[in-house]
Amino acid sequence: MGDIDPSFIQSTEHRPNLSTFIQVDEIPIIDFSESKQENLISKIGKACEEWGFFQVINHGVPSEVSTKVEIEAKKFFDQSLEEKKKVKRDEANAMGYHDAEHTKNIRDWKEVFDYLVENTTQVPSSHEPHDLELRTLTNQWPQYPPHFRETMQEYAREVEKLAYKLLELISLSLGLTGDKYHDCFKNQLSMVRLNHYPPCPSPDLALGVGRHKDSSALTVLAQDDIGGLQVKRKSVGDWIPVKPTPGAFIINVGDIVQVWSNDKYESVEHRVVVNTEKERFSIPFFFFPGHHVMVKPAEELVNEQNPAKYKPYNVGKFYANRNRSDFNKREVENIQIHHFKILD
Repeated sequence: MGDIDPSFIQSTEHRPNLSTFIQVDEIPIIDFSESKQENLISKIGKACEEWGFFQVINHGVPSEVSTKVEIEAKKFFDQSLEEKKKVKRDEANAMGYHDAEHTKNIRDWKEVFDYLVENTTQVPSSHEPHDLELRTLTNQWPQYPPHFRETMQEYAREVEKLAYKLLELISLSLGLTGDKYHDCFKNQLSMVRLNHYPPCPSPDLALGVGRHKDSSALTVLAQDDIGGLQVKRKSVGDWIPVKPTPGAFIINVGDIVQVWSNDKYESVEHRVVVNTEKERFSIPFFFFPGHHVMVKPAEELVNEQNPAKYKPYNVGKFYANRNRSDFNKREVENIQIHHFKILD
């Protein structure tokens, strides 16, 4: 098995098949400079329905802000493990550096740094329904690189503006008002993750991130030119690589939008493959409502012919439950939105 620890090895059926590499340009690229808003809404609705993923260009996030983040992220990850561990996250505070994340109980071939969009935010102390206590999450900022904190906060503010714009267009594409969910993001749990995928000696056995769906409302992802993100094509079940587009953000529908849309839009499985030669960086922004928000299908989309497909669930309690699994291999599946599905 070469130099790879057994904790990274995927089960046979989930290993990447690197010999059948498909290059497809089908994932829609949507130009935000489109002059007619109805065209933009229509394209986004179609992409959400058919793919659950799309890319956006001319999105308004300044390229120099993105470039600065890439430089600072590389500086941070290039440090010794000892230095990075000075801001290591733990079970009490899920923000900071981490190098042992598990997806579906298999360790990911990556290291990460997580920070909240709002420097402190509150979440439930536990996933237990009757425990009303809240705890405060606070960002841990490293001393080096010196401009790391201000660069990351500037980036978060810029991408947050894009996330609100996307939320508005997705709401309109569902026939809802543009500001329908705006207030859900007061005291938001949104966070940014810096991912670093080092070269891997056995890219046929491990994954940078195992197959998963995002529990956010939306994810806004910046990736470098190395590539590695793969999306499960809904219609055929193949893993389709997302070809890097210079200056674009990759957007995917998260579980919360799937529930709000009452399954019209689907949160789609995706994963990250690694390679032997080149390190890769990516920066996802996970757009999460506040801990107090109850997620349920939009009442405007529910009627006798199309009844609600989900029971309401609380964002904070869902987050608290998921958060526990980051540090331990668990014998049970992480909580998923299908646990709230109303069965016919």
